[in-house]
Amino acid sequence: MDIAALVIAALEFIFPAYCANAAPVLGGGGKPMDFGKNFTDGKRIFGANKTFRGFFVGLAIGAAVGVMDCVAFGFPWLFALLTPIGALLGDLVGAFLKRRLNIAPGGLLPIVDQVDFVVGALVFSLPLLPFMVINWETAVTVLLLTPPIHLCSRISWHTS
Repeated sequence: MDIAALVIAALEFIFPAYCANAAPVLGGGGKPMDFGKNFTDGKRIFGANKTFRGFFVGLAIGAAVGVMDCVAFGFPWLFALLTPIGALLGDLVGAFLKRRLNIAPGGLLPIVDQVDFVVGALVFSLPLLPFMVINWETAVTVLLLTPPIHLCSRISWHTS
């Protein structure tokens, strides 16, 4: 597979996860997913920015984009749920790690901030391997493309 085809395949695969990861910023708020509770170390589990509303808005938007991917690219229907759920849960793992490291909600943790949701989406897509939705080359391409895309989106988001 040539580089251009690989990049296109990677973006086709990861776009629902990108949308699921971005949507909570637009539709979040409300009850925090950790119910305001602390972990055994005395620090919040996820923080106030991880809310049920944001999670479900992210899931709905990611799944809607996933359904479009299924129709457009012939992915199995399970893809429409697995990648957004994986992305959102991966982001929660990243938030959990950041709280353990005393990084405030919204604070930066390089590398983790850029790939936590992608790793979640990739892990949750493993049941789709028999359907050839993803292979190792596509996964590596997604991991290499995401940090610069994430950085550019943060710059444009914060300067507008």
